[in-house]
Amino acid sequence: MEGEELTIRKAVSTDIADLIDMDHSYSTDHVWQMGYTVEAEEVSVAFRQVRLPRPMRVEYPRDPDRLADEWTRKAVLLVAEQGGQPIAYLALSESPALSSAWITDLVVVSSHRRQGVATHLIGQVRGWCREQGLSRLFLEMQIKNYPTISLARKLGFVFSGYSDHHYLDQDIAIFFSLEIR
Repeated sequence: MEGEELTIRKAVSTDIADLIDMDHSYSTDHVWQMGYTVEAEEVSVAFRQVRLPRPMRVEYPRDPDRLADEWTRKAVLLVAEQGGQPIAYLALSESPALSSAWITDLVVVSSHRRQGVATHLIGQVRGWCREQGLSRLFLEMQIKNYPTISLARKLGFVFSGYSDHHYLDQDIAIFFSLEIR
């Protein structure tokens, strides 16, 4: 992160319009492809990384405008800012799984991607989870979101499942989790 210091703080109401206005789309040159087979006594699901013939622009799977209504219901909504400007956010929800939390949104503006901003946000939320006595942190993403899949694996998250037709566009969601210590 070049230049000014990165600050991470809880969101306030005046942040929401800026967070909604961020470019939530991303570019990828890889995807995870799902293979699914059913036999008499067995169902097999496998994921494999596939390189695309050219980079693909992917729209965010949720409407960013929903943040205006939902932000106060999040367990935590963190904002990363630099030079007084929001450059990223992370939304955390309580999970239906015992002693765990769920990162539902992790957005970094394109000019600040691959500079450690998301890593800092996840580090902050890990600390929050530890303070709350939670034992597991889940991270949800589209099967096409190779940049976040790579980040999750780099940070020690492990593949924990998937949900077919999870998003409004019918895309598959995959889930990674991390044990909080």
